[in-house]
Amino acid sequence: MSDYIVSARKYRPDSFETLIGQDDIARPLKNSILRGQLAHAYLFCGPRGVGKTSTARIFAKAINCSNPSADMDPCGQCESCLSFAEGRSYCIHELDAASNNGVEDIKLLMEQVQIPPQVGKYSVYIIDEVHMLSQQAFNAFLKTLEEPPAHAIFILCTTEKHKIIPTILSRCQTYDFNRIGVGDMVRNLSGIAAKEGVSIDQESLHLIARKADGAMRDALTLFDQTVAFCGSQVRKEDVQRILNVLDYEYSFKMVDAALAGDYATALKLLDEVLGKGFNALYFVISIGEHLRDLLVSRTGGLEALLDFPDTLKARYKEQAERCSVKFLYTALSYINACESGYKASANQRLHIEFCLMRLCFINAAPAVQASQQARPAAPQQQAAQPQAPQQAAPQVAQPQAPQPQAAPQVAQPQVPQQAAPQVAQQPQQAVAQPQAPQPQAAPQPQPAAAQSQAVPQAAQPQAPQPATAPQPQPAASQPQASAQKPKGIPGLSLSSLVNKAAESAAVHSAKADVEIQPLSEEELLGAWNKIIESCRNNPGSSRFASIFSVSPTEVHYEGNSSILLLKLENESTLKWLEGNFLSRLQQQLRKISGNEGVVIRLDLLPQEAVKPLVYHPQEQAKVIMEDHPEVGRLVKELELDS
Repeated sequence: MSDYIVSARKYRPDSFETLIGQDDIARPLKNSILRGQLAHAYLFCGPRGVGKTSTARIFAKAINCSNPSADMDPCGQCESCLSFAEGRSYCIHELDAASNNGVEDIKLLMEQVQIPPQVGKYSVYIIDEVHMLSQQAFNAFLKTLEEPPAHAIFILCTTEKHKIIPTILSRCQTYDFNRIGVGDMVRNLSGIAAKEGVSIDQESLHLIARKADGAMRDALTLFDQTVAFCGSQVRKEDVQRILNVLDYEYSFKMVDAALAGDYATALKLLDEVLGKGFNALYFVISIGEHLRDLLVSRTGGLEALLDFPDTLKARYKEQAERCSVKFLYTALSYINACESGYKASANQRLHIEFCLMRLCFINAAPAVQASQQARPAAPQQQAAQPQAPQQAAPQVAQPQAPQPQAAPQVAQPQVPQQAAPQVAQQPQQAVAQPQAPQPQAAPQPQPAAAQSQAVPQAAQPQAPQPATAPQPQPAASQPQASAQKPKGIPGLSLSSLVNKAAESAAVHSAKADVEIQPLSEEELLGAWNKIIESCRNNPGSSRFASIFSVSPTEVHYEGNSSILLLKLENESTLKWLEGNFLSRLQQQLRKISGNEGVVIRLDLLPQEAVKPLVYHPQEQAKVIMEDHPEVGRLVKELELDS
């Protein structure tokens, strides 16, 4: 039988000096022993594997040690220390509350508390996993915990502080243990590896420490598991395989692919990770952590937030310099959204693939936008090209300008300045300008007022420069003349638009006078009855049919308008119809009647005309007998109960 002991027990701390990452806890405990200010109850709480029970044992030994060191560490050689190490101490007692959580167990403990210590000054009772005690056990423990004997000290340890009742918490000095840092665990593991003769690199130790998540006991267990698999020569690849840890190389490659916009490589990396048996969501989470580490590496003064060896920190620094803060921020937002929607997605792999493609398109997005903005530039240049021959052609046609009316048109060089943007925005219309009709030549013989407005403009400094261009307009050629007109929509002017609007209004007015004629009362009510009948036939409109069928109607006339007055019983129905359905009812009535002059108006019936609603059967019978006297006589003759 081998005498092998696991590292978590073999290298368990036995003094305050060997405690790892809990200096803030060890210091007040040592000072309380040194000053003789010991409380009667302590509560050690915190995550698993951070040294709560080990600290309780060290503290208990130091209290009864007869020869403590200057730092108040137990000597390990006195009778109290030796008896505790050999498991025969009658001064330090341990109770597992997970298996002894009843009232009877606490009663036995209370009886044992009354016995004074045989060696040392105090009887220390360490109760581990105290949160497992039942409610009755807690209540039985309260009185003794509040007023214990002078020689009794209780140390309670728990991982779930919130399960302990407040009356217990108020009677104890509470010490909260923190998770152990990666650096502290790496240093401890490195020393243990040297003692065990195991060759292991720093990156492998960091992988073990990060996997342990702040628990030193878990780190030692993982270390034993790794040594059992690899032997005395431990490699990083073997550690990743035995701990099922995804290699950070995939995260580096993924970020490189995202920076290059290579979504094909990103999808291949995801397929390779899935082929190795890793969860897809775990891959996304690792990318998010990698992006966070890159952001920390890129920001000066945050190097302490990285728990990596120096070689890996340099690699993070190099890749972080190639990533902008905007890229990292956008990528983290995409990863966070992917994690949130992963469980709700029907196709989870496609959900993650889409997220990876979005990462690859972050840097490509500005280029895509620039290309989309540059696409309309080609039609603008093509539309602007015909302007060059239009300016050159008038120079050849200068001798053909005999008409004196060219002078009022000197003001036209200002028109192309306003019309030039229109040519760029509407290239198709600008190309069609040579086909503009000739009626535009008609406005040339306008009244002298228009010419008088053009003459002052000719006196401006800009007039001599374009003076040669407008000269060939009168009779050189029609395409050139149309080119010198405003470069907007060809064939349209303010006067033509006004004339067309007036003609359209006149036609509409004449058409309205012809078509809109008052309807007779029979025609209007017949059309209204058709609407009621259609509502009856449609299950979704049965409510309208019930309202319209009991509502009286009146027909009035105002000019050519035929008005249907609908009288309703209550105001709420009126507001409901008027706010939601009146316009549609009116359109439907106009369509059925074939008359655009039909108008529907709503009004309320007088209060005395509204019939009260009858719900109770006796009330209904009374109404029937009042409306039909023969029914009332029949009820009396037959002596029926009305």
